[in-house]
Amino acid sequence: MKQAVVQLSFATGIWEWKAIASVVRRLSCSLSLQWNLVCDNDWKGPLSTSLFFVGVLLGSFVSGQLSDKFGRKNVLFATLAMQTGFSFVQVFSTSWEMFSVFFVLVGMGQISNYVAAFVLGTEILGKSIRVLFCTLGVCIFYAFGYMLLPLFAYFIRDWRMLLLALTLPGLLCIPLWWVIPESPRWLISQGRFQEAEDIIRKAAKTNGLTAPDVILDPSELQDLNSQKQQTYTILDLMKTRNILTITIMSVILWMIISVGYFGLSLDTPNLHGDVYVNCFLSAVIEVPAYVISWLLLRNLPRRYSMAAALFLGGCVLLFIQLVPSHIRALSILLVMLGKFGITSAFSMVYVYTAELYPTVVRNMGVGASSMASRLGSILSPYFVYLGAYDRFLPYILMGSLTVLSGILTLFLPESYGMPLPDTIDQMLLVKGLEYRPAPSSTRDSKEEEENPEIFKSTAF
Repeated sequence: MKQAVVQLSFATGIWEWKAIASVVRRLSCSLSLQWNLVCDNDWKGPLSTSLFFVGVLLGSFVSGQLSDKFGRKNVLFATLAMQTGFSFVQVFSTSWEMFSVFFVLVGMGQISNYVAAFVLGTEILGKSIRVLFCTLGVCIFYAFGYMLLPLFAYFIRDWRMLLLALTLPGLLCIPLWWVIPESPRWLISQGRFQEAEDIIRKAAKTNGLTAPDVILDPSELQDLNSQKQQTYTILDLMKTRNILTITIMSVILWMIISVGYFGLSLDTPNLHGDVYVNCFLSAVIEVPAYVISWLLLRNLPRRYSMAAALFLGGCVLLFIQLVPSHIRALSILLVMLGKFGITSAFSMVYVYTAELYPTVVRNMGVGASSMASRLGSILSPYFVYLGAYDRFLPYILMGSLTVLSGILTLFLPESYGMPLPDTIDQMLLVKGLEYRPAPSSTRDSKEEEENPEIFKSTAF
């Protein structure tokens, strides 16, 4: 199981280096030269970037429902194949229109496999390992790939060869089908109890432990079996006042964080100095950001950790306008520090959101939030464009919104140290609403405390 965790981290992270905004911008610039996208056609260049994020938006909308219906593992590898295949075909595009259509499809596949892999890792791991996977396990691969981008782009100036170099690593994920297991939580929610129990026993054996004779209580299985035909849709995210409030707050939070993250990434070429060096610095700063987010999630409450990161990123961006124009190094330092805070928040918000939603709609909840995030990414190029009118206006807007999102975070319920909810009734309530813990929620927490070793690397 531990080997599967490493492989899942690799599968999730290896494709993220292509999704980063710097590559999208680099390809857009190359396309402008390839198909003469200048003068009256100059609007097609930035539109290429937006179309990629439109694909990501569409993928965020459908990936959650597909994963909840067909399984985390099936959707993960199906969308990995989709992204690899369409990226390869994209290399042979003969027109901007053809390239853009495939760019939308690539974006759909990219976010779908990311969300599926993230939720799969969240559900299959115990508390301590879950946080490690969601922060360092996934994001460090993302950062390493991001750091390789300036190197690849510097030596590979032809956009076709650059795209091909970023596509081929997807083939390395094929053998992982036989290593990565399905989510036991999802299997149980579908009434496939024997398959779930087999995975749990294999995890215990891998850890050198002896699983108990009875893992799943027969009476509980009977209750679940009677309810297994129940299906859930996106409308269940608005079923009660509590889950509706959490959904609205998550949507706003993800959108603002995405505007800040992708806005700063897209603005890297506009900074003083060498564009490749600035891109590399923007990638390097993410490594300590992910490490800090992991330490915060491991030891401190989610709300305060998220709020602190957002306040840091937002306030630093607001201070940039006060830096004298001749001190360019300080401006770059503040931009990187702002990227540090927002990146930390971006890493933590995945974990936080996944812990707030119950198993039955968790993938849809994360997918809906991710969809809102993509709306922010679509808007982010226009925040950068405002710099043509006032160099500091993008930083003022992004900084102000980030600070406001930090305040909003303080009203979310605290999930630190709490068991993952399985049903909507077990969800923690938004601050200010009365909280009544469900009996099954208390039971799950007690079981995990009594058998900590069995849950070392699996959530069940």
